[in-house]
Amino acid sequence: MSKDKKNQTLINEDVVDFTDRVRLVDGEGEPKIVDSEKALEIAYNKGLDLVLVAPNANPPVAKVMDYGKYKYEQERKKKEAKKKQVKIEVKEIKFTSKIQDNDINYKVKHAREFLQKGKHVKFRVFLRGRELATPEKGFEVINRVWDMVKDIGEKQNEPKLEGNYINMLVTPIKKKKK
Repeated sequence: MSKDKKNQTLINEDVVDFTDRVRLVDGEGEPKIVDSEKALEIAYNKGLDLVLVAPNANPPVAKVMDYGKYKYEQERKKKEAKKKQVKIEVKEIKFTSKIQDNDINYKVKHAREFLQKGKHVKFRVFLRGRELATPEKGFEVINRVWDMVKDIGEKQNEPKLEGNYINMLVTPIKKKKK
């Protein structure tokens, strides 16, 4: 089956082509196993569609319903789920191991603003050339930064060396619901 066919809901004649027997759910009584042609005939007699709702079941499950209404309901559910999603924005702030105090203060000021707005902040200390031999200086910088933001942020992970960077993710402190 092709990729676009796999994501597509099978209806009416496509169900008959897909399988010869289905477990039919028609809203009247218990589901019953019938030939797919018979199921299609039942659906047409009611003026509705035969929709395959569980193609991987044994036998596949088909339901008699109004396909247009079903499709509309699925789209509405997707939109509702999308509305409830929260997009997390991560701001990245880079330092070097030889950064001056006033530069750290300036960058931390911006990081505090981001945290107060509810954004996540990723602090990165870049180690160049020989600085990789002494990553302790990078850890000192990142720990100084942490001391400046720990009153408004939560550390998600301990600072760790990844390649040429020492990374630390800080999220805003969650407010307790009353």
